[in-house]
Amino acid sequence: MMSTLATCIASTNRELIMKLQSRLLLIFALVFSVSISSDSTLSASKFNQPIQVLIQGEDPEKLRQVLQDLGGLITHDLPIVSGVGGIIEATELASLADIKGVDRVTEDFNPPKLPETRDCLLSGDLQIQLTPKSLRWRVFNFDKSTRNLKWLRATWPSALGEATLSITPEPSRSPAMRGINVTSGAQSNLDFMIPPGPSLVDIQFSASPESLSQNDFQISLGLDDCEAKLIPAYSGRGQDFYFQKESGTTLLTQAGLTGSGIGVAIIDSGLWDIPALTHNALGELRIATHYNAIRDQIDLNLRDEGGHGSHMASIIANSQRVANRDPAQFQGLAPNAVLIPVTAISPRGDGDFMDIIRGIQWVTNNQAHFNIRVLNLSLTATPRSEYWADPMNQAVMEAWKAGITVVVAAGNDGPDWGTIGSPGNNPYVITVGAFTDSWTPGDGRDDYIPNFSSRGPTPEGFIKPDFVAPGGHISGLIPPDSTLAIENPNYFLTSGEFVSTGSSQAAAVVSGLIALLLEIKPELSNDDVKCLLLTSAQPALSRSGKLAYSPFIQGAGRVNASRALTLGNTDCEQKRLNVSAALAGTERLYGPAEQLEDGTPSLPNMPSMVEEETPALGMSIDRRWGVAAHLERLDPATEPPQKPEVPFDWAAVYRDEQQKLNRLKASPLK
Repeated sequence: MMSTLATCIASTNRELIMKLQSRLLLIFALVFSVSISSDSTLSASKFNQPIQVLIQGEDPEKLRQVLQDLGGLITHDLPIVSGVGGIIEATELASLADIKGVDRVTEDFNPPKLPETRDCLLSGDLQIQLTPKSLRWRVFNFDKSTRNLKWLRATWPSALGEATLSITPEPSRSPAMRGINVTSGAQSNLDFMIPPGPSLVDIQFSASPESLSQNDFQISLGLDDCEAKLIPAYSGRGQDFYFQKESGTTLLTQAGLTGSGIGVAIIDSGLWDIPALTHNALGELRIATHYNAIRDQIDLNLRDEGGHGSHMASIIANSQRVANRDPAQFQGLAPNAVLIPVTAISPRGDGDFMDIIRGIQWVTNNQAHFNIRVLNLSLTATPRSEYWADPMNQAVMEAWKAGITVVVAAGNDGPDWGTIGSPGNNPYVITVGAFTDSWTPGDGRDDYIPNFSSRGPTPEGFIKPDFVAPGGHISGLIPPDSTLAIENPNYFLTSGEFVSTGSSQAAAVVSGLIALLLEIKPELSNDDVKCLLLTSAQPALSRSGKLAYSPFIQGAGRVNASRALTLGNTDCEQKRLNVSAALAGTERLYGPAEQLEDGTPSLPNMPSMVEEETPALGMSIDRRWGVAAHLERLDPATEPPQKPEVPFDWAAVYRDEQQKLNRLKASPLK
């Protein structure tokens, strides 16, 4: 049975959707690449230089001839979107709109990706080094010039006694600070000129108690305008990274599921040639092939100059074992999955959208040959048109039509509304936002959706993301000489893993867990998979029984593979969508979102569904994830499962789930 939440937030029934086709929701402004008079003309008028364009129409030979007649260079043949890409002079752009046989023109607006700005130019390693009487923490000044380190504030267990502080630049090219007395819980003024690069912070204590961990300490170092803080840490870092447990896959891997034989294509920056990624848990080579969509060729030489693609592959399928686990547990979700890396992203993290489409086209064409069941797209771009008119959306719909489960990152542009990127704005595919466990696996009270995770609705009014998955401080493998590694040396653990955060990581988690589901149930369609995950997701609930987060933030809730397998339902609103009709142009859908007078997106009856108070970032006495956790914290004598105005019956949902679990115990899954 579909959960009460999934029923309430479904994108309305089919009749209502079809009635809404003639209504454009004015929720967020769109920049239409289809219109030569807007985006493309502006670019042409400002830059008298060659530009790259995608033209679409029914006759590919006609399109090629059009580009050649304009003196253009053909770069991409993209029959998946009935298009041809090429380079022309900007002055020729306007004339394309009037040429017979050209139905649509999209300028490939692909500015170089600028380095991400840091919240603070001072940042520290994710781990400290502890000895019986000392603490060492490496910090980095990422500025190009020396900065004034103004103060330190540190807290430690009283059993450690008094402490002295030293700061030594590495290598020792600048004066060090030696032997400054510091007091636990108090701010110590430093006025130390810290040079660019790494420096070692060393705190010596007068006593040496046993069994201390990083989480027993709090350290902040301040510049004039910002501060660097020591973050918490998992116990046993370098072994168990817990996103398996938080996504509900641990029970599946303990039962022997490894994603064996399931092909997972990853369109990204490439793949690091290291055994944990190139070989499965049995030591067998598991890279089916490598397609370079930038060069349009099969390339058997694996490389990843950016690092992002390797991190996604590591989350999905790292075959390294976690030590001291019986039965075996692995550092990736599906350690025996077959990987098909597709390089379409540059080392800087930017991608030509036609290269990405060409990658999707190759994956779709080679689906049967490599048993590609899952396509991971941990990438996003600002939507420039309605989803049905956007070429990248058209490509992912073709992949979905071919039976591939397409998993897309929601984006990292929150907390503003309407920040879901393309192709995650597509209603047919799976779009994943991120939550974090606050370094306390198994304790959901402090699990929350961080501000960066992109919010819905989409420009057409759909609820996105579909659900959220672990995306905070996720550990994985990347090449030490990659762009990510060079720009973020402080994100490496002492065990060699690189820690990164974002909806990219959350999407990779979902791709990995889907490989496990398809191993045990290979007959599932991509629509089945999406329904299973949607109908079994665990929403964040407040004590009143209302949703703690808007559906535009959490979707249906947090994903859980074990619940999908045992409690999920293959019948949901997804089954009422017709991707073939969408590609034929006969199904153009709008979702149920509405816009309030203040510009805030809403849904029918949303005030009775969603708590008004902004959820806490961290520990919450009010928020619980899942119906069981919500009901178990209530006093049944005085607290109902929900207030009278709340349109959910959580007690009924709980009873239904328990009945289904009892039936499964009597007749287990085969």
